[in-house]
Amino acid sequence: MNEDFFKDKDVLVMGLGRFGGGVDCAKFACDSGAGVTVTDLADEEALAAALENLEGYDIQYVLGEHRESDFENNDIIIVNPAVKPGNKFVAIAEAAGKIITSQIELFFALCPCRIAAITGANGKSTTTALTHHILSNAKGGAYGKVWLSGNIGNRPLLGLLGEIGSDDIAVLEVSSFQAEQLARSGQSSYAALITNLTPNHLDWHGSFEEYCGAKENLFSMQTPDESDPCVSIFNAEDDITADWFEKYHSQKGRRALKFSAADVTDSLKEHFKLAGKMNLSNLAAAACVARSFGLDDEKIAGVLDGFEGLPCRLELVRELAGVRWYNDSISTTPVSTIAAIEAFDDPKILIAGGYDKGLPFDELGKAIAREVKAVILIGVTADKIEIAIGECTDVKCAIERGWSMASAVELAQKHAEKGDVVLMSPACASYDMFANFRQRADVFIDYVGKLVDGSCL
Repeated sequence: MNEDFFKDKDVLVMGLGRFGGGVDCAKFACDSGAGVTVTDLADEEALAAALENLEGYDIQYVLGEHRESDFENNDIIIVNPAVKPGNKFVAIAEAAGKIITSQIELFFALCPCRIAAITGANGKSTTTALTHHILSNAKGGAYGKVWLSGNIGNRPLLGLLGEIGSDDIAVLEVSSFQAEQLARSGQSSYAALITNLTPNHLDWHGSFEEYCGAKENLFSMQTPDESDPCVSIFNAEDDITADWFEKYHSQKGRRALKFSAADVTDSLKEHFKLAGKMNLSNLAAAACVARSFGLDDEKIAGVLDGFEGLPCRLELVRELAGVRWYNDSISTTPVSTIAAIEAFDDPKILIAGGYDKGLPFDELGKAIAREVKAVILIGVTADKIEIAIGECTDVKCAIERGWSMASAVELAQKHAEKGDVVLMSPACASYDMFANFRQRADVFIDYVGKLVDGSCL
């Protein structure tokens, strides 16, 4: 496949979305000479930002609905990662013999350089960004420019293709949805890494086993080559991924590696600013990728001081009257929120809760009961989290209900004293109250910014 493949074909982009992927696909198809239709169940108002980004492009829009005829009559259907397998409209296109693809599949098919694909349940965004930072800034690597994209931020994928050189590296965060799409076309990357595996997106995948299977596609689809072995990197401290290492490490043409937070050297720790064991695991993972591309620990350590972390990931919003307020909106699983809680030794006030992805809260309830001074629960999962806390013995934390982010911030301030940390780390997705985790973060930051010393909002 090449860009000319799209010339004079009719392309349907299914799912414009709010994270830029549909916009990237629509622009790419237009620039490749295709006739483009975009269909999305959301309406024009909900998609206003994306539509503004496509002004000037010759695109037909079908919004607020999907029409069967569009799936029967277009030549190529580019499917958004959020579209579940078995979708009836995709099935119509398949029955009509149409080409079904996705943004990630097109990038893997057309990218001229080596790809380092990073996935996992928790820590994949930080690991991806840190890997990009190290490879981009360390001197002496035998490669060209390093690109950052995939499931991390509103970054284009297909729009980068015209700029990428054959000796470059593309560092991509890959979601379980995208990994499942890649399996459809049997594609994977030169290097693949998994941070860990804990239950996530069970509302989408149906079971933890299916979720793990989607992630494993990145490794099972790699092409072993004895003259240029592919690289497969696993977390030695995660039982499932450690088993995957045992499964793959003896395969000829594959270089299987393991990483562990316990193996991070003092020279690397000395220059690393991010707190918590989870971030040490992220550092170990990123360093393992960097070594596989020829960098040594001295070169890696030399650039770590410049890495500040990601927005919405344990991001210090402000300090007021001796209380530090942190935005951790990107924590959408109980495991990631537990890691956030354990990153601080200070007394903690936690804001948690949101959309229900079908995940258990037992371990989160124990962590809150054990380590949190007060918790303010919001969203549809508030009852489930409170029940999980209540099932613990010797619960000492105060439990409050916030009916909005404004009331949650106000309640957090009521409990906070000098030396405390207020941590907005929801353990849940945002869709019950917000468009996405970024909007949730923006609202939190806005209300925290309005706080004044000693008073409520």
